[in-house]
Amino acid sequence: MKIAIDGMGGDNAPVAVIEGAIQALKEYDNIELYITGPTDVIDAELAKYAYPKEKITVIDAKEVILPSEHPVMALRRKKDASIVKALNLVKDGTCDGIISAGSTGAFLAGCTLIVGRINGVERPALAPIMPGRRGDFMIVDVGANVDCKPAFLVQFAKMGKIYYQKVFNVKNPSVGLINIGEEEEKGNELTKATFKLLKEETSLNFKGNIEPREIPTGDTNILVSDGFVGNTALKMYEGAASSILGIIKDEIIKASILPKLGVVLLKPVLKNIMKKFDYKEIGGAPFLGVDGICIKAHGSSDAKAFKSSIKQTKIFYENNVLEEIRNEFSLKNI
Repeated sequence: MKIAIDGMGGDNAPVAVIEGAIQALKEYDNIELYITGPTDVIDAELAKYAYPKEKITVIDAKEVILPSEHPVMALRRKKDASIVKALNLVKDGTCDGIISAGSTGAFLAGCTLIVGRINGVERPALAPIMPGRRGDFMIVDVGANVDCKPAFLVQFAKMGKIYYQKVFNVKNPSVGLINIGEEEEKGNELTKATFKLLKEETSLNFKGNIEPREIPTGDTNILVSDGFVGNTALKMYEGAASSILGIIKDEIIKASILPKLGVVLLKPVLKNIMKKFDYKEIGGAPFLGVDGICIKAHGSSDAKAFKSSIKQTKIFYENNVLEEIRNEFSLKNI
């Protein structure tokens, strides 16, 4: 498969982008990378590594869209931006997917306006995979759509089901609606109306409302919400995980010799816990509902995160997730 990478997107670009790309080429088969950015800058980074030259194509792009810029205006003004060039590679069929750690607003707007929505999808949704106590789970949406209609959330659930089913090989993944209480009548007008629609949708394994405190268990595979609630849940979850891990580290530093010896014995367990909560292991969040494989990497992604994002894009492609979503929504329009 061919993957377009925004070479200038992210806090650590282009150094981390190039290093991650080289690592991916060494580890994964059947991929070709198209990296966008100023040719002299990208070539200078690539010159530091030995790699199969035919596997990387550099696409010259002189501009960069900053997070502080208005997304749509920047996309219109900066036609030579690295992210715009990468998006157009997917739009014209040169590449099968795109990865960017750049401006989230520009990426989401560009995916929708340049790559375009799948026919029948009303609103694409950002859907990260999160670590849970008893398994990984997905939240759909985490910020692409702050204001939603109930029908949008039903579509989020259907797209999430396809992704989770294909990528994690789960036959009938469970779906829950993030809400302030388990009871059907709880919540605002959006959640109450959405609950009714999800309950009536026989194609979904709907488990009902899921309270925020139940999110980290991982008991429910796909959690549906509007982008405002989803983004709040995501950031609270990330912040809580970071704080807890930080507290553990602080306590270890302050501990006397005996507890520290215990930590040595528990080191493999602690290392595994740290790995579970490391976003670099997953790489990025798929933007479901656009007519191309679009992966939004974390803004602070390092080489490992970019390599993981390339792996995620490859898995998306090899499991025909995009075609499955197209088929699901094309059937609804017959």
